[in-house]
Amino acid sequence: MMRPDDLSTTVYLHKDPVDFRKSINGLAILVEAEMDLNPFEKALFAFCNHRKRCQIYFLKPENSSETF
Repeated sequence: MMRPDDLSTTVYLHKDPVDFRKSINGLAILVEAEMDLNPFEKALFAFCNHRKRCQIYFLKPENSSETF
C-alpha cells in the first residue's frame, strides 16, 4: 500500500490514457514533455490505462534523488 509522506502532496493526473508497457523512464518523459512538469518534484503523478480506464499507475519520486 502506498502512503504519501505528506498529506499536502500535490497529485497530477495525466489526462490521456497511457500504454502501461512504458517503463518508469517513459512515464517520466510524459510528465516532462506532455505535462510540462518536473518529474523529480515532490508530487504524485497518476496515469490511467487504455482499456476502459480501469487501472491507475502512480509515479512518485523518492526523496530528491533520481530514484522512482
